[in-house]
Amino acid sequence: MGENKNLRIIDFERIIKILKTKKKQYAWAGVITFVLATIWILPQPRYYDCEVELAPEANDVSLSGGLSSIASSFGFDIGSLSGADAIYPLLYPDLFKSPEFIVGLFDIRIRSLDGEIETDYYTYLNQYQKQNLLLLPFSKALEYVKQWFEDEDNQGKDEVGKTLNSFMLSKTDFMLMEKVMNKVTCSVDKKTNVISIVVRDQDPLVCATIADSVKEHLQNFIIQYRTSKARQDCAYYQHLTDSAKLEYEEALRQYSEYSDTHKDVILQAFISERDKLENDMSEKYNAYNMMNTQLQAMRAKVQERTPSFTTLKSATVPIKPAGPKRMFFVIGMVFLVFVAMSIYYLRELILMR
Repeated sequence: MGENKNLRIIDFERIIKILKTKKKQYAWAGVITFVLATIWILPQPRYYDCEVELAPEANDVSLSGGLSSIASSFGFDIGSLSGADAIYPLLYPDLFKSPEFIVGLFDIRIRSLDGEIETDYYTYLNQYQKQNLLLLPFSKALEYVKQWFEDEDNQGKDEVGKTLNSFMLSKTDFMLMEKVMNKVTCSVDKKTNVISIVVRDQDPLVCATIADSVKEHLQNFIIQYRTSKARQDCAYYQHLTDSAKLEYEEALRQYSEYSDTHKDVILQAFISERDKLENDMSEKYNAYNMMNTQLQAMRAKVQERTPSFTTLKSATVPIKPAGPKRMFFVIGMVFLVFVAMSIYYLRELILMR
């Protein structure tokens, strides 16, 4: 019986009766909210999404397929953890937070779908981004006020084509970098290691161009990382091979000159000197041949270390905008106002104990 006393009965009949008396208020609030929400959302610029999917080459194929599959079902990537690479697929999204990686996208050449804009990505973000017309006066006023309190900002890419320094960015460039980080996102499926890159932009052609360029940029970045050690070894053996070749050519020249100037000699001293030069030339040739063999092996190593990527979903120019969802926004605002008004009118009934 004590539990029944603590139970609170919801009187739906009374709630409906209270809300019916506020029909006129609901109607006016709904109309006003509908008009204001429509005025706000209509000037909001449309944006488009373009998605690209990649499947990277596996780092370690020595693991049993069953064990790897079981680990993947629990969200663990044994293959990537057992590999020698410090940057494996699960860390690829972190590359998109690297200033060096993001700044490398600013020089991408883009063109709008209508053909009116053709410039680099940095200039496009800095000068050709559409804004809500209702917010434009406030943005201009805010920029004007900031000019009085901020020092002159001369660092970074103030001119078209000027190279940015990712180590020391200006405030404007840093804000643009954060804008790109919000526009370009990367995710990796822990089970399949499939890389998904999504780019959002106001122009569909720019969106697809950046998505395809980011894919290429990521591939080149990973290739440079995976082959860096092999390329260093290749450059080292290239230097040794070039040095060995020069030494061999010099020994060959000395032997040839000595043989030409000491023909038909019978003195043992001249013959011994010729044999010495011939032996030295042979040693230099063997050294050059060995270094050249090592160089070819290092070149093959670079090719072996170069990862391959399979494009599962290519970049295509989106046809339909991804947002803003104007109808859902207006309906949602009207619904929120209805809920807020209902809570206000029923506040006494809600607070009753």
